[in-house]
Amino acid sequence: MLILKTVSLEPMHGFGISRRVEQISRGVFKVNPGSLLTALQRLERAGWLDSEWRQTENSRRAKFYFLTRAGKKHLDLEKADWIRRASAISRLLNAES
Repeated sequence: MLILKTVSLEPMHGFGISRRVEQISRGVFKVNPGSLLTALQRLERAGWLDSEWRQTENSRRAKFYFLTRAGKKHLDLEKADWIRRASAISRLLNAES
């Protein structure tokens, strides 16, 4: 969900995705490059991401990932499910004994 949300903001290469997740989460989430590559490949196989080779701002060639229409739908479902679960956990944690 974090990767899909990050890529939904704009197409990004793997290092950019990693930096953005760490930045937005204020360092709570650290992204392991090997895990990220595996996750990107899995999301691409699922049809939620697509990719193309482009030049980076440093004139290097990198694979940029972007959200597909199916990825947008999946992200919307994941967000709704997360909100529902987080709300339930919050109610449980705040329940009177």
